Amino acid sequence: MAFLSEDRKTEGIIPDLSVRENLTLALLPRLARMGIVDQKRERRIVEGFIAALGIKAAHMDQPIRQLSGGNQQKVLLGRWLAIEPRLLILDEPTRGVDVGAKREIQAIIKAKVKEGCAVLLISSEFEELIEGAHDIVVMQEGRSVTRLSNPGVTEDRLIHAMAAGAPA
Repeated sequence: MAFLSEDRKTEGIIPDLSVRENLTLALLPRLARMGIVDQKRERRIVEGFIAALGIKAAHMDQPIRQLSGGNQQKVLLGRWLAIEPRLLILDEPTRGVDVGAKREIQAIIKAKVKEGCAVLLISSEFEELIEGAHDIVVMQEGRSVTRLSNPGVTEDRLIHAMAAGAPA
């Protein structure tokens, strides 16, 4: 299981570390033997994720704080994808990123679902939920109040369910 927090700046990236170090943080137990990181293997993995996720960085050792918000988010997504989770919990994965990065992140999520990864998507963006979710669960005060299934969910149905706390 992996969890991508909505607040990448305080709960995600480590700004003084490089793209490489941020991406492989969750993999360190697998990359190190007796406390020594297999740097050759680490670099191969990072190169693969930079290419696969379309991360735009001058080089893998560039400090992550120098990347755009969308590229920082893709590095964090790569961090969790690298551990090959069966469940990926994504809290507002496209918040604060530009339209292009948003589309790329959504495509990555859809690809992971097609590969069999279960994704729990937490989002306040209707379009993201309607286009990216099989089922949408509306929560109020920490409780599930209704469940909508795709295809067939519209923005109107979702708004009604949120306002009424009951199926539209």
